[in-house]
Amino acid sequence: MIKVSDTASKKIVDMMKDDGFDAAQDYVRVGVKSGGCSGLSYELKFDKELGENDKVFEDNNVKIAVEKKSFLYLAGTVLEFSGGLNGKGFVFNNPNASRTCGCGESFSL
Repeated sequence: MIKVSDTASKKIVDMMKDDGFDAAQDYVRVGVKSGGCSGLSYELKFDKELGENDKVFEDNNVKIAVEKKSFLYLAGTVLEFSGGLNGKGFVFNNPNASRTCGCGESFSL
């Protein structure tokens, strides 16, 4: 399962609306791809459709779609939004990551 913090949920709903998506029926697609300074990097985008290999979760009024192969790396992750002095953006708090880079956009197992 992937969780979404209250702050991230509010930001996602607002951003989806701004981009022409409806949080009640569309999805936040999260994934993992090769790359980044630690070996793997996170992906985050909005999507209107599901693929045949997607797992779907709903938490805090957000529907999350994850391809099965990415889910192996993301199980137990909490998606948060940080607006502090270090910059604004989404943060993946991933219990599976053994090492993350300074920017928080990539990780390794």
